[in-house]
Amino acid sequence: MTSVIIFGLLIALMLTGMPISIALGLTVLTFIYTMTNVPTESVALKLFTGIDNFEIMAIPFFILAGNFLTHGGVARRMIDFARSMIGHWYGGLGLAGVLACALFAAVSGSSPATVIAIGSIMLPAMVKQGFPKRFGAGVITTSGALGILIPPSIVMVIYCVATGGNIALDPAGQRVSSASVGQMFIAGVIPGLMLATLLGLTTFYRAWRNDYPRLPKASWGERITAFRKCVWGLLLILIVLGGIYAGVFTPTEAAAISAVYAFVIAVFVYRDMTLRDVPKVLLGSANMSAMILYIITNAVLFSFLMANENIPQQIANWITSIGVGWIVFLLVVNVLLLIAGNFMEPSSIVLIMAPILFPVAVKLGIHPVHLGILMVVNMEVGMCHPPVGLNLYVASGIAKMGITELTIAVWPWLLTMLIFLGIVTYVPEISLWLPRMLGML
Repeated sequence: MTSVIIFGLLIALMLTGMPISIALGLTVLTFIYTMTNVPTESVALKLFTGIDNFEIMAIPFFILAGNFLTHGGVARRMIDFARSMIGHWYGGLGLAGVLACALFAAVSGSSPATVIAIGSIMLPAMVKQGFPKRFGAGVITTSGALGILIPPSIVMVIYCVATGGNIALDPAGQRVSSASVGQMFIAGVIPGLMLATLLGLTTFYRAWRNDYPRLPKASWGERITAFRKCVWGLLLILIVLGGIYAGVFTPTEAAAISAVYAFVIAVFVYRDMTLRDVPKVLLGSANMSAMILYIITNAVLFSFLMANENIPQQIANWITSIGVGWIVFLLVVNVLLLIAGNFMEPSSIVLIMAPILFPVAVKLGIHPVHLGILMVVNMEVGMCHPPVGLNLYVASGIAKMGITELTIAVWPWLLTMLIFLGIVTYVPEISLWLPRMLGML
């Protein structure tokens, strides 16, 4: 009954059109003041300690790095490199768009940033070469979603923050802790590469079937020149992932280093930005960071209420008592997350659902890293379909297309993403093999 009251109140507030972050906070305060004896001081303390977390600091740094890279010419050089490598295949510019999105995702950590950086350059070029606008928009909208799956990923950091400090019992009664940011980053490498490959195959097939234009084959000299121009951006991938795995620095420190590195190459190496542009980038990053941190603060309060009322454990015990196995549970999780993706943006979904799903998943023998990757892939799908798919709105502004027309355009690639979601759901080793081989699990 308690969980019904809490979620009923939350849904009722959200239906009024109230921002999700405020709805979370009001739900907690209303329930605590009217139905519990929890002292007010504990709520105030939780507001402070909820974001007093070293891993949370990675979020504003990755946002800042992504903004420097978006405005600093890195995307254009990655596009030129991708075009020189595979532009002569069927749908050459489309395939180059997928590859460029994958490369930029590996340095930005954000899907909207990837769509803006790659799409604003690639979409006009594709239309000019003779591709249908729908084809180009579909490629960039869905490929841009790789920004939250290929590490570093802001959504992965949020998942670790949402489940951080949680301990659950596995089927053998052993205590299992939540996943770390480093584990999630490494676990996202193979799924990210797989999804990029599948999106590329979908692009190639549609281009081959419709005989879309191809670029002249670039010489090896042109390829080497394009690589040399974008190598400074690609080095950021090695710095972040290599530094984390080698134990040189933590993921949060890697985020700070990536922000400084992105600033240096944008302003002093590529010189596509001037020092006058820096305050604007800093202000934009601060606005986005403040929005995410405000959501996190209220979501931490909501998690505190869940834990105080022992709701996740009750749900876990109920599910195991009725004999639901991990196969059915993961199917239900996918359906719930896909439905939630119709109404909320990824950060809010992860912050609300992860603390609830984590103990249930562990009790059914599902690894926290596998659950995290599963949630991230669901968030990717949610960003590419209406009514609140963020990538759709970003791509709509770039392509000058209506949401309905763009929704029709993305369906072939969205169907590919749904098939991949089914694969990654029921083949855990896709997520767990690499971190296990590297000794991180």
